[in-house]
Amino acid sequence: MRTASIARATKETQIRLSVDLDGTGKATIATGVGFFDHMLDLLARHSRIDMEIEAKGDLHVDFHHTVEDVGIALGQAVKAALGDMRGVTRYASLHLPMDETLTRVALDISGRPFLVFRTEFPAPKIGEFDTELVREFFQAFAVNAGLTLHVETLYGVNAHHIAESCFKGLARALRAAVAIDPAAAGEIPSTKGSLGG
Repeated sequence: MRTASIARATKETQIRLSVDLDGTGKATIATGVGFFDHMLDLLARHSRIDMEIEAKGDLHVDFHHTVEDVGIALGQAVKAALGDMRGVTRYASLHLPMDETLTRVALDISGRPFLVFRTEFPAPKIGEFDTELVREFFQAFAVNAGLTLHVETLYGVNAHHIAESCFKGLARALRAAVAIDPAAAGEIPSTKGSLGG
């Protein structure tokens, strides 16, 4: 069972979440940030990773701590669920269209975290959600999951569509990369014999 649960408590946020990498995309999400909940639901649905996420944060300050800390905890949970990564496909890349927007996502479950995020938003907010927090989530998630992650929006004019294409692109890339490769089941997909170092 490739599952993990994480509890994270700071003065700014209290988070409890669990993941099942071999799920069906079932999601129970409650962060107190409506647009972020929507993006996390998309992430679960299109990655087919079951997610239960409950977060309580200092939303009276802003959404930053909640979004970043959920990214940290979710990344930790995915990394824990992957274990030693035997049999995973490891690499994935795709182009994700969302109406007028097109985003390219490529990732490597390398154990060596790195984010390249080349996405610009035409508006500072989507409703009450600060668009700069999309990058903050991706940074926190990639670092804590141990992913090399590249996200580039090639074009787009609607901020909601741009954000959605980034999350859906991550979801579909994750779905492919965490899948067990039947031809390599039981093998660690690295010439070094291990991932993460």
